[in-house]
Amino acid sequence: MRLLHGMRRPANWLQLVRFGVVGATGFVVNIGVYALCVHALGIHYLLSGVLAWTVAAANNFWLNRHWTFDAAAGRAHFQAMRFLVVSAVAFGVSELLLGVLVEAGGLPKVPAQALAVAASTPLNFLGNKLWSFRLDR
Repeated sequence: MRLLHGMRRPANWLQLVRFGVVGATGFVVNIGVYALCVHALGIHYLLSGVLAWTVAAANNFWLNRHWTFDAAAGRAHFQAMRFLVVSAVAFGVSELLLGVLVEAGGLPKVPAQALAVAASTPLNFLGNKLWSFRLDR
């Protein structure tokens, strides 16, 4: 019932669109850093995933806090800790999927990374909306 009520509010749809824009920005940052690390720097693909996630997570935290969820009034350190927990869980799912896609699926590393990141996005949105940046009233 709560979900249906939330779906009727235009503000929630706008927030979802903003999250998508931030996610797309983070996705580009993630893939760019990942490709740079793997191809230009010769770093192992799994470690490259960690580095790419770190840079993208910092970018996404700032944009989500200040734009998507308009939560700049909240305590940044609490939001950051929650954001990192949510992001780490989503990253863990993504990293596991990356290993499966590369090792068992035989996919090239960069497309596998793209699929793995995209697959973890819904988990990331829900965790951040409902916990990291929720407005306590």
